[in-house]
Amino acid sequence: MKEERKQTMRAGTKIGAVLGFIAFLAVGLMPTIYFASFGSLMLMSRLAGGPVEPTTIIRMLTVVGIMLGIFCAGAVGIVLGSVFGTALAYIVDVVGSLGKAKETEEVKAHN
Repeated sequence: MKEERKQTMRAGTKIGAVLGFIAFLAVGLMPTIYFASFGSLMLMSRLAGGPVEPTTIIRMLTVVGIMLGIFCAGAVGIVLGSVFGTALAYIVDVVGSLGKAKETEEVKAHN
């Protein structure tokens, strides 16, 4: 793989990761907090065998569940953004190389 193509792929990956993170912050942060807190409370109520009391331990475990949910959803957003950015960079590189290939064939034909 040529160095120019590697640079294009790296740039696409970085741009995609940043856009994925921004999209997560703009669209996914609030639903993630809601669903992570709901999920952690449901998990604790299942483990306890019934409704849980709002004690300090339960509140701390809920916050840990929310933070874990935010981290996981953010990681998914960044990874998916990187994948889409890399795919888009590859498509741009292939389309750009089609024009270059024709130019080199024309130069060889004229020589």
